[in-house]
Amino acid sequence: MKKALMYGAGNIGRGFIGQLFHMSGYEISFIDVNMAVIDKLNEDGAYPIYITEKDGYREYIVTGVHGVNGRDNEAIAEAMAEADIMATAVGVNILKFIAAPFACGVRRRMEKGIEAPLNVIICENMIEADKYFANLVKENLNEAECQYFDSHIALVEPSIGRMVPATPKEIAEENPLAVCVEPYCELPVDKNAFKGEIPDIKNMVPFAPFDFFIRRKLFLHNMSHSLTAYFGALCGYTYIWEAISDANIRALATQALADASQALHLEYGVPLDELSAFSENLIERFHNKLLGDTVERVGKDTKRKLAKNDRLVGAALLCEKHGIQPTCILAGIAAGLHFAPVGDDSSVELAEAVKKNGVFSSLEAYCGISADSSAAKAIDSFYGMINEKKPINEIIK
Repeated sequence: MKKALMYGAGNIGRGFIGQLFHMSGYEISFIDVNMAVIDKLNEDGAYPIYITEKDGYREYIVTGVHGVNGRDNEAIAEAMAEADIMATAVGVNILKFIAAPFACGVRRRMEKGIEAPLNVIICENMIEADKYFANLVKENLNEAECQYFDSHIALVEPSIGRMVPATPKEIAEENPLAVCVEPYCELPVDKNAFKGEIPDIKNMVPFAPFDFFIRRKLFLHNMSHSLTAYFGALCGYTYIWEAISDANIRALATQALADASQALHLEYGVPLDELSAFSENLIERFHNKLLGDTVERVGKDTKRKLAKNDRLVGAALLCEKHGIQPTCILAGIAAGLHFAPVGDDSSVELAEAVKKNGVFSSLEAYCGISADSSAAKAIDSFYGMINEKKPINEIIK
């Protein structure tokens, strides 16, 4: 049987990529440092996915699964040597920690004289995550191994659109491997990044040029999701579905999507009606109560999510490039600067920096927005309105 290797046994790994591999006839090994998950995978050899329907869940069982200890470089190397296809879903901040074990796998394939290419789908929410991870891996390889890496290993960027939030407590208690997901299950990937024959993976859509899909995901889906979370937090909501049900927040998100869609249309020539339909569908998907997606989870890590090329700031800069005033997106950035849940060290750091050093200095240091720009002035104005606890409908005006 064909073998797939999934680096990361979290919600995306099990709830999205694992399902696609299983649907495509692969035996799947998951690498993770969470030994409770690894042991349970090896014990059960299967796990359930609960796909949300209108009033309940549809169960899908993924079988033929195994677990690999993420601290055992020897086991990881052997698993990579046997893999026909691979993916990562560990989180951008964890890529630096898996680079050395991944390099062990590259080295093992070279030592065994494996000529078949290994295509690795890099499921991380970061523009050019493939290049970033490649540089990390090569730091652990010698010159000959780097040459093998370049000729035999393909890092393929996807656009992860499926929402896979934390599993509800009652379901997790019944089976800690269970994952709840939305029905949306399409995986666009960079067609030009593959080496050799493109694997036949269900619901995988190879496309070129792929840059558009990366930015559509970040500047529409991720941007509006985060904006909804940040304003939802200000209004005291727990769940995304509660926040998007608030007419004022929905109006902000809708206008932000309209501005970003117009910018993407001008940048890539994609029909505006297609982008508008995609945006409308996003708003509907955010209403999904069964996902139980929390404001805190979606907004987490503002230090990364408000970075220059990421969701909100990246979308705002693209709008400005095309002469579009991204007012609602800038308001979302201001709301994000206030976001600081207990335990979210990244967000707390940024929020404290703003309080200590001011909005303008912090925007330059963390977001790459010039202090003398019109965007910075707008964000500062919105930040002040939020500080004064102005109602959202007044902010919209």
